[in-house]
Amino acid sequence: MNRVNQIIQVNKKLNVAFKSIRSFHSASGPENVIEKIARTINDHPFPDKQLHHRLLCEIPRDLLSTSFVEQVLGRLFGAHSNGLKAYQFFKFSLLHSQYNPSSDAFEKTLHILTRMRYFDKAWELMEDIKRRLPSLLSLKSMSIMLSRIAKFRSYEETLEAFERMEKDIFSGKEFGIEEFNILLRAFCTQRQMKEARSVFNKFHSRFSPNTKTMNILLLGFKESGDITSVELFYHEMIRRGFKPNHVTYNIRIDAYCKKGCFGDALRLFEEMEHIGLSAAIETITTLIHGAGIARNVIKARQLFDEISRRGLHADTGAYNALMNSLIRCRDLNSAAALFNEMEEKNLQLDNVTYHTVFWGLMRSKSTDAVSDFYQKMIDRKFVPKTRTVVALMKFFCENRRLDFGLNLWNYIVKKGQCPHCHALDILVTGLCSRGRVEEAFECSRQMLERGRNVSELTFRMLETYLLQTGEMDRLQKLGNLRTGLHAILPPSEHATGSC
Repeated sequence: MNRVNQIIQVNKKLNVAFKSIRSFHSASGPENVIEKIARTINDHPFPDKQLHHRLLCEIPRDLLSTSFVEQVLGRLFGAHSNGLKAYQFFKFSLLHSQYNPSSDAFEKTLHILTRMRYFDKAWELMEDIKRRLPSLLSLKSMSIMLSRIAKFRSYEETLEAFERMEKDIFSGKEFGIEEFNILLRAFCTQRQMKEARSVFNKFHSRFSPNTKTMNILLLGFKESGDITSVELFYHEMIRRGFKPNHVTYNIRIDAYCKKGCFGDALRLFEEMEHIGLSAAIETITTLIHGAGIARNVIKARQLFDEISRRGLHADTGAYNALMNSLIRCRDLNSAAALFNEMEEKNLQLDNVTYHTVFWGLMRSKSTDAVSDFYQKMIDRKFVPKTRTVVALMKFFCENRRLDFGLNLWNYIVKKGQCPHCHALDILVTGLCSRGRVEEAFECSRQMLERGRNVSELTFRMLETYLLQTGEMDRLQKLGNLRTGLHAILPPSEHATGSC
């Protein structure tokens, strides 16, 4: 009888496994499978139930490949998923011997954790990888960690993290100029140029700077929007004996373009070519964008046409830059023709493409045109990024198209995404002002159950309306979800309600 029972149990497990495999392979393609798993992870109630058992039931072992894990984590990153869920998925994948983990998967997990300020968990992950798979530790993982600490923590804590990397995480590896450049970049990308200068002065005698070091500092001054500082540091770079390269000129050209000083940018471009540095597609793209800022659409078109004559290939970025220039000059017909040309040439339409077109249509104040293009995007199953979602949500709510706003919310959620809290703030405000409190409550509940906090603004607004309508049960439900989340969210998330 024991033997019979064992056989019955084995058959049951096999049936479950085969059923799971059939359900996945019945999907129309690998993209659907990845989307389904990302949605399963994102929709899973958290932290009420652990994710590991659900993953065990949902993911057949033959699916756990290096590429599959990387793509699921990529979806979770784009979806603004709770960092602990992504961490649990990555740890789940490590438990299967047939899976070959990659640096990319590790870096994506680290990025998701640090973006949500789960620094304790991020250090825990790095320690674990150091013990088990030290080959996965990379300069990129170091950069991810340091840049987020520089953004959310103090100058001293960032230096302490660098020291911990050197003495503990990357022990046995001698730190050199590449590691120093990463520390410097962490401050420069956050526009913390006072701190970046301090780091440079503190360590430049230990790590001999190279041209890349100087370009990182130059980029930091450019990002801070101060052209004078860019030029002063450029001349300091020359005085120190460093020779400018393509990157140096691209940074300076971009600085002038962003400030609308297109003539100065063209002068630098000519100087660059005069000293024998041939233009890359990135340089031309920057100039096309600069021509648009200066409202010089003729020069923008001329620069675009020069791309092929220079033996270069006009990529999506170049098309986006020209489209942006046309829209800035309110030439929507030419921009539409350019969009159609991109489709005909099978160029990838990225988020910048869609955002640029939406921006132009919104400026024209044509609600129908925005709605039609939105429907076109949905038909193509394209998932926009945060800034486009927020811009669309604001447009729909301000123009009394709340149904479109709700449709966008449901589409994003259905695609396994967790919309950003700014989009929720706008939608809840619009719904509550029209008396649609039930729908506002439902969207907020979805956000909280996916492990992401709602802002204090949204909660207080719902609290007011739910009290007015006597919906005490729903108010208590939201309160309980927030309390449960506070137990796992970092302290900064509690205080600000940020997401």
